Amino acid sequence: MHTVAPAAPAAATVLLSTSGTTVDDVIAVARGNARIELTAEAVTALAASREIVDALAAKPEPVYGVSTGFGALASRHISHELRAQLQRNIVRSHAAGMGPRVEREVVRALMFLRLKTVASGHTGVRPSVAQTMADVLNAGITPVVHEYGSLGCSGDLAPLSHCALTLMGEGEAEGPDGVVRPAGELLAEAGIVPVELKEKEGLALLNGTDGMLGMLIMAIADLKRLYTSADITAALSLEALLGTEKVLAPELHVIRPHPGQGASADNMLRVLEGSGLTGHHQDDAPRVQDAYSVRCAPQVAGAGRDTIAYAQTVAERELAASVDNPVVLPDGRVESNGNFHGAPVAYVLDFLAIAAADLGSIAERRTDRLLDKNRSHGLPAFLADDAGVDSGLMIAQYTQAALVSEMKRLANPASVDSIPSSAMQEDHVSMGWSAARKLRTTIDNLARIVAVEMYAATRAIELREGLGLTAAPASLAAIKAVRAAGVQGPGPDRFLAPDLAAADAFVRSGGLVAAVEPVTGALA
Repeated sequence: MHTVAPAAPAAATVLLSTSGTTVDDVIAVARGNARIELTAEAVTALAASREIVDALAAKPEPVYGVSTGFGALASRHISHELRAQLQRNIVRSHAAGMGPRVEREVVRALMFLRLKTVASGHTGVRPSVAQTMADVLNAGITPVVHEYGSLGCSGDLAPLSHCALTLMGEGEAEGPDGVVRPAGELLAEAGIVPVELKEKEGLALLNGTDGMLGMLIMAIADLKRLYTSADITAALSLEALLGTEKVLAPELHVIRPHPGQGASADNMLRVLEGSGLTGHHQDDAPRVQDAYSVRCAPQVAGAGRDTIAYAQTVAERELAASVDNPVVLPDGRVESNGNFHGAPVAYVLDFLAIAAADLGSIAERRTDRLLDKNRSHGLPAFLADDAGVDSGLMIAQYTQAALVSEMKRLANPASVDSIPSSAMQEDHVSMGWSAARKLRTTIDNLARIVAVEMYAATRAIELREGLGLTAAPASLAAIKAVRAAGVQGPGPDRFLAPDLAAADAFVRSGGLVAAVEPVTGALA
């Protein structure tokens, strides 16, 4: 699995205070290796909440998370001499992940977002522990976190536990050179002293929705780029099929005022401006209307855009949240709560997987139409140079169809699949981590699907141009950039995988959007 977007430019510093953080800051830390500094306000709030926890720890009455066990074991009161061991034990026992390593950017987002909540002053963690979290990130040390272990409630327990284990100087982590080594060695080389956890701190480092939230934030950024790219490829396909751009007229979309639909229609219309190919839908055989995959492209992509907008609203609310249990309140109370439940994030992760699968499905249908000589209105079968001798893009569409099929399976929601745990204390969980993991695969597949449509549509337009029809200036700019990126044009059959890989890389990097925007202006 790899990310859609290129690494973000490194920001000089991200300042972390008590009031949460931003989408841009998360991406800067996760993908751009931005440094983190705690503000004086955060340090003051950390110290104040720690005083409250220390005072409660000194009392004889048991307080959950401070002087008791956890989960189904919360009824046991823990004596003073065993509390440090309790905090170490919860980290060690909960670091029970299995399977492949999770991507570096996901782990960095996970750690940064946990630090965000710690810095809010609602967790009771000491300032020194928060500073160590920042130091580990700034040193480029990335804990080894595994694919499986989180049920999304109480938050992303196993992934966060592997991160906390690194803070203790235990377990394994990846160094700034990309080599996995014992975490203690990496901390020592960076001059970082391992933390010795005190009351509540082990629990506070584990109890959050940070992994699923980090993946949601990066997914939103990637999907925004892919949806713009998909609008461009839809326009290229419409043009190559000699369709009509009249269905994109703004007055038709104003009367069904979904914002995303209007934005997608406007993107397509701007790409097609000045085309000599559109409007020929009556030339070879009467076509009163274009097929749904062409005519309804803005409606489908627009619905996905609106889903992304809702998902961003949820992400921004979560970024402003302090997710822990128990929490330290401003009046000095330490209260248990259920804010660690991942349902709000899990739902939108599943929504996005559904929307992305449908976008991939409609893009594949346009590709198939471009390759079918009975429906492409004059294009050669499979866009082949010499159909029969050459197979053209026949199997590229097979690959695209396989990707769409997988996306449909991945669209099955994870958030409805609760499995009880912790002796029925945690009897309803969100599965938000699983929703996030499958969404990352879905986004990878969507990028490949858009790349195949781009490959087919640009080849089809070049074949049309060979017959004396002139494409839109934006389309010509896209074709020029695609060819410069190493994606070859029409001709006899050749080894196709390298072309498809180059097309995929071009779409992922934002190259398609960058190619047309000098002509169209900034697209939504």
